[in-house]
Amino acid sequence: MPPNSTPPKLEPDILLAKSSLPGNPDWKGTHHLVGHTAAVVESVTTLVDTLGPNLLQQFGLSRDFETLRATAQLAAYLHDWGKANDHFQMVVRNDLTSLPAQYRRNPLQYPQMIRHEVASVLLAWEFRDWLSQCPNADLMTAIAAAGGHHLKLGGKQGRDTSELGEVREGTGDTCLYWYVHHPYFRKLIRYGVRTLGLPREIPPFRFSQRWEIHEIKREKRQAVLNALADWEPDTTFLAVIKALLVAGDAIGSASAQVAINIQQWVQEELANTLTEADLQRVIDARRGNNPLRQFQVDLKEKSMRVTMARAGCGTGKTLGAYNWAQRHAIGRKLFFCYPTTGTSTEGFLDYVHNQVEAELLHSRSAVDLELACTGEEVENGDGEINEAAQKLDSFKAWGAKVNVCTVDTVLGLLQCNRRPLYCFPAITNAAFVFDEVHCYDDALFGALLRFLNVVKAPILLMSASFLPAQVEAIRKAVGEPIEIIQGPQDIEHLLRYRFHERAQPDWERVKQELANGGKVLWVCNRVNTAIAVYQQAKAWGLRPLLYHSRFRYGDRVEHHRAVVDAFKQNQPVLAVTTQVAEMSLDLSATLLVTQIADPAGLIQRLGRLNRQYCGHALDALFYPDDKVGFPYSKVGFPYSADKLDEGLKLVRGFSGEVNQAQLAVWLEKLNIQGTPKNHFVWLDGKWKTYPAPLREARHTVTALLEQDQAEIAQLKSSELPRYTVPLPNKNIKGWPRHKKGYLIAPKDQWGYDPEFGAFELK
Repeated sequence: MPPNSTPPKLEPDILLAKSSLPGNPDWKGTHHLVGHTAAVVESVTTLVDTLGPNLLQQFGLSRDFETLRATAQLAAYLHDWGKANDHFQMVVRNDLTSLPAQYRRNPLQYPQMIRHEVASVLLAWEFRDWLSQCPNADLMTAIAAAGGHHLKLGGKQGRDTSELGEVREGTGDTCLYWYVHHPYFRKLIRYGVRTLGLPREIPPFRFSQRWEIHEIKREKRQAVLNALADWEPDTTFLAVIKALLVAGDAIGSASAQVAINIQQWVQEELANTLTEADLQRVIDARRGNNPLRQFQVDLKEKSMRVTMARAGCGTGKTLGAYNWAQRHAIGRKLFFCYPTTGTSTEGFLDYVHNQVEAELLHSRSAVDLELACTGEEVENGDGEINEAAQKLDSFKAWGAKVNVCTVDTVLGLLQCNRRPLYCFPAITNAAFVFDEVHCYDDALFGALLRFLNVVKAPILLMSASFLPAQVEAIRKAVGEPIEIIQGPQDIEHLLRYRFHERAQPDWERVKQELANGGKVLWVCNRVNTAIAVYQQAKAWGLRPLLYHSRFRYGDRVEHHRAVVDAFKQNQPVLAVTTQVAEMSLDLSATLLVTQIADPAGLIQRLGRLNRQYCGHALDALFYPDDKVGFPYSKVGFPYSADKLDEGLKLVRGFSGEVNQAQLAVWLEKLNIQGTPKNHFVWLDGKWKTYPAPLREARHTVTALLEQDQAEIAQLKSSELPRYTVPLPNKNIKGWPRHKKGYLIAPKDQWGYDPEFGAFELK
């Protein structure tokens, strides 16, 4: 029998935007397509009106406010038009088992032919003559933003496909039906007339309610792709519209689950900004009875819109940054960005927790805070994700005055990562501090440069050293005068270190230090090496602590806290760690034992020795790493021979007692020339919108362990990160995946012990 020319009957006979419950027979409000569209238009309009001139100023937009507002509204109006097709309407009813089978569609058995947001693009293109008459709006920008609002347009698994949506085979159908003559779609048209000022009369057009699959592939998609190929958008304007729609859709969708007044909630949350008194509380709590150092005062008094603070470890950069914020973040929110989850958690607990309305934002922050409270309350890609939980978590940033986060929470915006897009309204009226800039890889540093070029906010960059090439690149990106404020010279010239090269670990020196009540930090280059050192120390009765990255995240947080807390106590301690010590641990050792590594890594490790200056230089013992590999991905070793040679030159380049200033000068003279990344999806992808990696490719994968599966099956999705483990990305072919996207490491390949972490079974 040939297919019908009219779409299948719906039950109930309304166009839905979201699933509903059987107990809601009227399907009212934001569950139906008109109601949801109205909620998202209201959300986006409220965002634009509330942020107002900040949007134009923060991103240096050349378009006027009326164009911005009208285009954002039009994008919101169009974003779910594509849900008016039979495949989506049947899928959204699938869980209602009380409905007869002909009104439902199981997406696992019969997937939709095209995703609904791609359908929105194709359908809007058919109405382009009418939509182009929307007053003040940029139609192409609105269509592109609408098509990308679920971050799946033009790319897959982080890579550019230039594909305008996938047309799926195996759907059980040869055609797709549109409900463009349905009463609810006519309501949607009338809503556009009433709210956006679209013409009452729709221009005549030829529109079939049935589209054959070959027609979609060869004609409909290609017509839009041809138009997009000739389109030269205002890239920053387009990026802002994309971000506004993603954030507006998130809050508009949330309003279906929680009864809120969207306009009031958005206005109240975004109006919650920093006052001078807020920041003074943070400063006073940290400095106690000590006056601010001149360097910290200079960060406030001598800074410009973009300022660089070059200061060594333990000089008080973080406290100075909050003093800088007293000049640059009043009436704004503040994002304090660290390179790792560990450093961001420590920064949150040490400075703003319980001092000002603040949030800790990173992918595992809930685990960190839960476990931190057990010991601190007396003294904190493209796989499947828990998107709803991530949205709700990101909404915290809208109301927080200070957001302490990993740098990914801000710079991930440039690669269309979900969390920063959901946080976009807070980012729009914020000042930013980026700490530990010297440890950024080329991809991350390139993202920072592009952020500096596009975002016109107050920004403070902090680092123990800036290479000349980095300073030049930063000046060029900013395009206006910047200030470089040097750290306290009296502190940076203190003679903190004595270098000693050893052919092998000096266990007798370690035992002597512990016998004298000292605190020893031992840093290894590989997890297996650290475990071996730990086991040897245990055999000698030295009661060591072990900390590396290859623990379940919940266990890792506990090991982290154990090390940090032990160094605060008045007793000897030996902590055996890996590179995680370079940034995650804020502690002061009396003896450093470390394998030779790259120069930047060695300087970071030295920053944990004599951090709280004891009045004289302390010993650093360096011994070789014979596990050399290049490239890492093929052999599994973290450093090439060249990097280890450079590290050895650093160690041999100093005799006698050494200070931080000497190390910074040595590194700056080395002047390593990187190649910063210069292409980012959010700004350079034009119509494409998909999440891509922010950092350079990692040599690990985040996995779950097969032996944990029975316990994990009982958990909520938000609790899964507690059980994740980073493992080397070798021999992973054929590993199964958890329903939330994590790889599952087979128990015959990886064992686990809470004391030692994950270990490979030979």
